[in-house]
Amino acid sequence: MKQMLFGALVALVVSSAVGSSRAATGDEDAIRQAKDRAEIETLMWRYVRALDTSNAEAYAATYTPDGQFGSGANATKGREALTKMVADLRQRRAQAEANGETSPPMYHVITNPSIEFIDKDRATYEAYWMTVFGAAGQNTPPRVAAAGRERDEIVRVNGKWLLKVRDVAPRD
Repeated sequence: MKQMLFGALVALVVSSAVGSSRAATGDEDAIRQAKDRAEIETLMWRYVRALDTSNAEAYAATYTPDGQFGSGANATKGREALTKMVADLRQRRAQAEANGETSPPMYHVITNPSIEFIDKDRATYEAYWMTVFGAAGQNTPPRVAAAGRERDEIVRVNGKWLLKVRDVAPRD
């Protein structure tokens, strides 16, 4: 009888230790994912701020070196091309202002974001987006220039979350 009680006690202790270990691992995963979510949200803030301020270098820095904006044949691929894309936007806005055209501030708004982790270094980011131009004077209210849905691939490179593919017109 003592041996049975001792065996049951050992089994209970081992079972508790295994369960505690699994719980600790689950807690570690939840903490890592919460931290990763916050880092991805910060990445997307840096992305829209760089785009809205036409900061080409900061914009390209939110992507992996081989990252791309868009999909298919018209995708812009690689940091050099991404830098040029935003620098061209900045140049067009400056030219419009030089021609006396009003160039209202631009705001990219991302709403209803959803982050799904594929593994510890890859995630899918889905959301709705809008491009809004601020008021261009007292008689010109803000306007929504475009709206859509995005499905982005985000990866961790050297400990830093970056955009691998930003697709603002997914087909699914």
